[in-house]
Amino acid sequence: MQRRTWISAFGLGALLLASPVLRAQAMAADAFVRQVSSEVIDAVKADKSIQSGDVARIRQLVDAKVMPHVNFQRMTASSVGPQWRSATPDQQKRMLVEFQTLMVNTYSGALTQVKDQAVVVKPMRGSADRDELVVRSEVRGSGDPIQLDYRLEKSGDGWKIYDVNVGGFWLVDAYKGQFAKDLSSGGLDALITRLADKNKSLASAKN
Repeated sequence: MQRRTWISAFGLGALLLASPVLRAQAMAADAFVRQVSSEVIDAVKADKSIQSGDVARIRQLVDAKVMPHVNFQRMTASSVGPQWRSATPDQQKRMLVEFQTLMVNTYSGALTQVKDQAVVVKPMRGSADRDELVVRSEVRGSGDPIQLDYRLEKSGDGWKIYDVNVGGFWLVDAYKGQFAKDLSSGGLDALITRLADKNKSLASAKN
C-alpha cells in the first residue's frame, strides 16, 4: 500500500511537471500549489477513463490542468545540461516534445492509483516574497505520507513550477543522470532518438 501511494505521488508530481500560468492574478505560492494539486486530483477521481489508463484522456488533462503551470523548457534545459545552450531550435523543440511525451507515457499508469489521496500543503518557510522558492507538501492516503515538494519561480503575477521532489528525489536530478550517458556518447540527437524509441515502445505496450 505504501508503494502504491508513492507511485501515485510520483505520477502526480510528474504530471504537474509535464503541464502556461494559473490565470494571471496575485496568489501566494502555497495557495497556488494547493489549488493546482486539488484540481488535478479531483479531475482524476472524476474521470473513469483516466483511472483505467486512457493515455489520450491523460494527455487532455495534462494540456488543460498542468501544462499552463509549468516552465517545462527550464526543466528540460536543466535536465539536459550544458548541451541545451548549443542545441539548435529544432533540436530543442524535438527534445521538449519527446521529454513531455515520455513523462505522460511513463506515469500514466500511476494516475490510475489515485483513489483516496489528498495533497496537504505545509506552512511556508522563510520569506514568501522571493522570486524563487520551495513549497513543501505531502500526499496523504493509505499508508505513510509521501513528500511532494515544488520549486517555483515567479511568472508575471503568478507562479510556475520547474521541478518536483517526490520522496526525496528531485525529478530534474533524476533525469539529468539518466540523460548523461546518451549525451556523452552521441549528443542531443542520440538522446532525442532514444526517447522517441522509448515513447513508441511505451505507446505500443498500452495498445
